[in-house]
Amino acid sequence: MAKRPKPASTDSGSGGGKGWLGMLVVLTLLAVGTGGAFGLFLVSTVEKAVDEKKKGEEEKAPQTLVYSGDLVLRAVAPVVTNLAGASDVWVRLESSIVFTNGSVENPDVMTAEIRQDILAYLRTLTLAQIQGASGLQHLREDLNERVSMRSKGLVRELIVETLIVQ
Repeated sequence: MAKRPKPASTDSGSGGGKGWLGMLVVLTLLAVGTGGAFGLFLVSTVEKAVDEKKKGEEEKAPQTLVYSGDLVLRAVAPVVTNLAGASDVWVRLESSIVFTNGSVENPDVMTAEIRQDILAYLRTLTLAQIQGASGLQHLREDLNERVSMRSKGLVRELIVETLIVQ
């Protein structure tokens, strides 16, 4: 009986598979690194372009003034009072009024009357009425309306500078 020769085994098949797998890992890492670097480059380029555009817009934007000409800003003496319903809650309001120069005959008297009116109004408020942003907005609107009525329309606006509730 003749023995058959064994076929020669080739290890190149299994070694070739490992080679392909290694090459695939290396190429994947190279692609990830290249993509990441390109992404960072694009982000920095876009940020620079946006910053330059904002600077250009700021330079081109005309500076508009809300008040110009012969307007006068006069400070109203600080008003300190307690609120309605709570004798231990105090409010300090510092404000200024804006009016046209020469329209008010005696600005000191007008300012004193406005301060007295603000004091009377603040004494009628509760803490809940002036809490939060909407409370402050309502307070500003109410005070502006009262100042306009008190001055017969001569005062353009009351500016609330400081409001402290303690």
